[in-house]
Amino acid sequence: MPPAITRSNPERLSRPQQVAEAIKSWVMENGWGPGDRLPSETELIGRFGMAKGTIREAIRILEAQGLVKSRTGPGGGVFVHQVSEERATALLGNYFYFQDLTIDDVYQIRTVLEPELAASLAGKLCEAQLLALQDVMTCYAEPARSAQEEREQHIASLRFHAVLAEMSGNPLLRFLIRFIANMLAEITVSRKLYSQPNQELWSSGLDYQSRLLDALRSGDSAAARTILAEHMQNAHRLMRLQETALTQRFLREGKII
Repeated sequence: MPPAITRSNPERLSRPQQVAEAIKSWVMENGWGPGDRLPSETELIGRFGMAKGTIREAIRILEAQGLVKSRTGPGGGVFVHQVSEERATALLGNYFYFQDLTIDDVYQIRTVLEPELAASLAGKLCEAQLLALQDVMTCYAEPARSAQEEREQHIASLRFHAVLAEMSGNPLLRFLIRFIANMLAEITVSRKLYSQPNQELWSSGLDYQSRLLDALRSGDSAAARTILAEHMQNAHRLMRLQETALTQRFLREGKII
């Protein structure tokens, strides 16, 4: 469970929110982890000096955040819960929903993180992991024949990068790259960037990924870094062109108001 957030104006928090933050700090202080049971409602009331309704609302806040989970019946209670990657991705994605991210925003981050990920994994992946990456590539081994296939191939090619990130031993790097891949997939689908076939994007992406696999297998970290850096730069250029072409709007001739 993450530590409580320090706020500059804690008085603005409602009482249940204050108690929720206090419970998070208490859990951290005690070193409790996922699956550990919180004290009973009566004990929480006594410890925090709050009414039953306030304590229950604080627990509901923590449940909404995915940090605790309630179970009823024998052996039930409120337990510390680990937020899943899917839940964290969804919550963070909701924040960026209104940020109007651009292709430039996404690739500014990808260009920095992904080459270093590749370099760190060169020579460290087992054959099963390399085959897993190769298996993803079979989803777009041939050019798309329809807009629907184009859409599916775009998503599959991003899955390649998400699967590669999953192999990292750095949990923060793993999450960030997988999250960004998911965001780019969402942008691609919601803005229909796949609707105009792009042969160069498909062929160059497949070529870069094939070369990357060779570098990862041979343990050449410098080559892996260079290949993925070039891949990001090229994909950025092509995706930006795709975005521009599909969002270009012209005014029709008519009266000037």
